[in-house]
Amino acid sequence: MVKKALTSIHDLFNKYIMCFIKGDLSTRLSGLIMGFGMFTRGQIIKGLAYLFFQITFILFMIIRGLDYIIGLQTLGTVGQTRIFDEVRGIYVVYPGDNSMLMLLFGVATIFVVISFFLVYLSNLKTCYANQVSINNGIRPRNFRQEIDFYLNEKYHVTILTIPVIGTFMFTILPLIFMILIAFTNFDKNHQPPGNLFTWVGFNNFKDALWNDPLKSTTFFGLLIWTLVWAVLATALNYILGMILALMINKKGIKLKKFWRTIFVITIAVPQFVSLLLMSQLLADQGTLNVILRQLGFVKDFFPFLSNGDVAKFTVIIVNLWVGVPYSMLITSGILMNIPVDLYESAKIDGANARVQFMKITLPYMLFVTGPYLITQFIGNINNFNVIYLLTGGGPLTLNYYQAGKTDLLVTWLYKLTVNEQNYSLASTIGIFIFLLSAFFSLLVYNKTSSAKKEDEFQ
Repeated sequence: MVKKALTSIHDLFNKYIMCFIKGDLSTRLSGLIMGFGMFTRGQIIKGLAYLFFQITFILFMIIRGLDYIIGLQTLGTVGQTRIFDEVRGIYVVYPGDNSMLMLLFGVATIFVVISFFLVYLSNLKTCYANQVSINNGIRPRNFRQEIDFYLNEKYHVTILTIPVIGTFMFTILPLIFMILIAFTNFDKNHQPPGNLFTWVGFNNFKDALWNDPLKSTTFFGLLIWTLVWAVLATALNYILGMILALMINKKGIKLKKFWRTIFVITIAVPQFVSLLLMSQLLADQGTLNVILRQLGFVKDFFPFLSNGDVAKFTVIIVNLWVGVPYSMLITSGILMNIPVDLYESAKIDGANARVQFMKITLPYMLFVTGPYLITQFIGNINNFNVIYLLTGGGPLTLNYYQAGKTDLLVTWLYKLTVNEQNYSLASTIGIFIFLLSAFFSLLVYNKTSSAKKEDEFQ
């Protein structure tokens, strides 16, 4: 992927250089005055559009852009100050630099510069293409023909332009902004506009990995639990859902629709309602503990959610309650589509039920549901609802930094942001979660038969 990107950039620069080498005077002057080669060849409106873009960019860079880029280096040097006004007898607040806005505007300006560079190369490419067309006796398209061209042959470019711009503005730009926060000291002690925050390099990453014992212990402890949780939650839901589907679909079982409906009822109830209800039911003084105490099974209460190890076991069991019906529905549909001839042939060859399951049912299921399993695994790594609504990440422990025993990395990130206002560390954890998700997604998917034998499975 990196090699292809570098090759594309290399080809882009080669085209740019060739426009100057092989271009005539009008084409070369387009490198100084955008649209000049279009003016001289009759494309007045298109040339004006390029020239307007160039003038707007230059004015923006002179008035604001250069300041934004310079400010990106320091993230501000003048903090907010309070000076006592003796005449009025009050403190007057004088605003200083806003580090967050300087970072945001600086990143946005870099995007503007990149956009200008791409439009600039498009200008040269268009001017050179017009030169070649004229040399071949073909007149360049006028404005009306240009509109027809982008409404027909290049309609995909026209229709995708606004979505692409929107993606850059509302997805990629905020994403890069949040990634850069991880390289600052943006926390509750450095809150703009009252205080500045600055670049700290990889300090947050070092703290999470080894520099700060408490933070590194929390990170690795929650990382291990996150992976254990994701594996168990994914595997158990899938296996039990498949077993349930096999039992319901088995020949001789009556009222199949009734049994499916019974298990699907949990889906009809919003998940957050079920989780909040279970949280109240399993609390130390909750309904279940009251019943157990009255029946004499426990003296005080059973720590379903207040003991770290028991709470981890509890959230896995509760997750089965809300997750198995989805797996059952998915696997039921797949089981119904497995050719009956395969099982009949296996029976003739003497294969028992276990062999049929291992050689026919399971491979077929894994082939079809491979991408689904990967999606579920990544979803469980980021499964905020089950953990936060059921246990709130608790029980709390002094061994962790702003986290509890059942917290996942994603719920820890949430607490760091909302409760602690430690945005820099939260952004760092977010980057680790992304790398973890991307690593498992790409590695596992490329190993699945769904990717390797897409056209071979029968």
